[in-house]
Amino acid sequence: MSQIIAILNFEEGYREAPYLDTQGFPTVAGGIRIGPKGASLSNYIFRVPRRAGDVWKQCIIEAKMQEMQQRQLIHQALLTCNQARTDALISMAYQMGVDGLALFRDMLTSIAQSNFDAAANAMLDSLWARQTRGRARRHAEVMRSGTYNIYRGLL
Repeated sequence: MSQIIAILNFEEGYREAPYLDTQGFPTVAGGIRIGPKGASLSNYIFRVPRRAGDVWKQCIIEAKMQEMQQRQLIHQALLTCNQARTDALISMAYQMGVDGLALFRDMLTSIAQSNFDAAANAMLDSLWARQTRGRARRHAEVMRSGTYNIYRGLL
């Protein structure tokens, strides 16, 4: 059973009230951008309860999965993934977009070949891993093991 919503809520954090993300975009509910960079938070006078935010994220995930299936290399990788590994790829696409995920060609090729150790190593040998060390380390372990064990006690 997919743990993607719990993983995203852990990795992104969850705030009901709008906030500025690290790049200055108005954001809400765990990484959902709601306005242009630099927009004043005073423009956003609402709250998103956790249940509503989780449904909103599920809709975003479904759209990302459709887009991921359209990309040949990502599609080939997904064919070899169990649910835990699929969730790691979805989380990456959620964080950096499907275009960003598609740039991980070595990782995706290794996954398509069921070489999950090489895929995990490729994940860790990236600018993404240097920028988001904890998340990358956790996702690499999910890719390597095919389990959610790294998240045990965190979700």
